[in-house]
Amino acid sequence: MSSRNPIIAVTGSSGAGTSTTTDSFKHIFRTLGITSSNVEGDSFHRYSRQEMDLEKRKAREEKRNLSYFGDEANDFDALEKLFRDYSETGKGKMRRYLHTFDEAVPYNQMPGTFTPWEELGEGTDLLFYEGLHGGVATEKNDVAKHVDLLIGMVPIVNLEWIQKIVRDTNYRGHSREAVTASIVRSMEDYISFITPQFSRTHINFQRVPTVDTSNPFSAKAIPTLDESFVVIRFREGTSVDFPYYLSMIDGAFMSRVNTLVVPGGKMGLAMELLLTPLIQSLMYKKSEADKQLDWMSDL
Repeated sequence: MSSRNPIIAVTGSSGAGTSTTTDSFKHIFRTLGITSSNVEGDSFHRYSRQEMDLEKRKAREEKRNLSYFGDEANDFDALEKLFRDYSETGKGKMRRYLHTFDEAVPYNQMPGTFTPWEELGEGTDLLFYEGLHGGVATEKNDVAKHVDLLIGMVPIVNLEWIQKIVRDTNYRGHSREAVTASIVRSMEDYISFITPQFSRTHINFQRVPTVDTSNPFSAKAIPTLDESFVVIRFREGTSVDFPYYLSMIDGAFMSRVNTLVVPGGKMGLAMELLLTPLIQSLMYKKSEADKQLDWMSDL
């Protein structure tokens, strides 16, 4: 962690509310006049899409599991190095993973490939990461220790499966059987690398549907935000003005001493209300650290 070069990481599976999260952070940064270096977690996959397909076939033949949730398919060394370097110097190396033709065309590349590594732009106020592994920690790597504000975005697991099934069958052309098999293969990595992160977060936003999701493998549609509540859990010991947030968010209530529950449609509002003062605090500490460095350099 570094007062001068703070890092904010949002960790969670794709479809966990990432579009709402991204919009909320963009609005907060714009309102506070913050310039951020934005990093996508997919940039730290170890393999291109074609290489990953080949590696997955090899893994099936060898009766072992391989998924984007685990360490074998991701370069945790490079991710931790970026966080460490940015924390120490405000600089680092990153690349982009090109998901679609629209993203790939400007680089004259194919979808599912990576852009070359490049230096992060200098003069940014903070690094903002969004992806699967912003709070990952293994025997070899500890990404989480470099993060100043770690936020978990996680639907209950049945909802997460529904999101994957609907997305992969409707938009990526996979069969339900293939998607279900993929979920089963990924489960060990999910348990080992994804879920432990949510015990390291400062705040978790967990979406819980109010409709029946008891058999996610037969679902035809994803429950909407208005068909959900969002359970917001704060790390023990965090100072939170709960009466203020209860008065500001219609329909909000507390389920535990450190847990606020809001209607799903209010998630964006709740994120901005809760996160803005935390980000302001990071910027204040950065300003004070910069002043201290300037004062010392003048001696």
